[in-house]
Amino acid sequence: MSIKSDKWIRRMAEEKDMIAPFESGQVRDSEFGKVISYGTSSYGYDVRCSDEFKIFTNINSAIVDPKNFDPNSFVDVKSDVCIIPPNSFALARTVEFFKIPRDVLTICLGKSTYARCGIIVNVTPLEPEWEGHVTLEFSNTTTLPAKIYANEGVAQMLFFGSDEVCETSYKDRAGKYQGQTGVTLPKA
Repeated sequence: MSIKSDKWIRRMAEEKDMIAPFESGQVRDSEFGKVISYGTSSYGYDVRCSDEFKIFTNINSAIVDPKNFDPNSFVDVKSDVCIIPPNSFALARTVEFFKIPRDVLTICLGKSTYARCGIIVNVTPLEPEWEGHVTLEFSNTTTLPAKIYANEGVAQMLFFGSDEVCETSYKDRAGKYQGQTGVTLPKA
């Protein structure tokens, strides 16, 4: 298995529509000034966060149960920024829609700008032939409110190509998160 370069990422985005919308270079400035970078990097792709957020709140004293998740544990926010309460988390989704090739596994890591502020980005691997908007989880590990910026870079996707295609892909298994388009809560 080998990590894929910027040249491969550009080719796959153009030929296979692997990432849409796609930015072929690193964007660091916008019409509004400096932004946290996004787009193609040397060996990955920095994704942006959309302006749709689900902020965790425990106003109902619920138990977090992945088999029976209570959607009332979140407050929906549509905004250019998301303020995450101390020691809490928020869900969001990528601006980009992904179509992962059958011989590729994609891993997501948080950007250092957020990590240095105590904000951890968690995403499970994107398996071969998975497609959709990626649901992102932001954990605020600090004792202060933390800010996430929509339409700016939040995490980096790394693409690992195999020498052979997998026997059974996520699509073949009819994975429960296949084709997700919004911020998607846990499914049992």
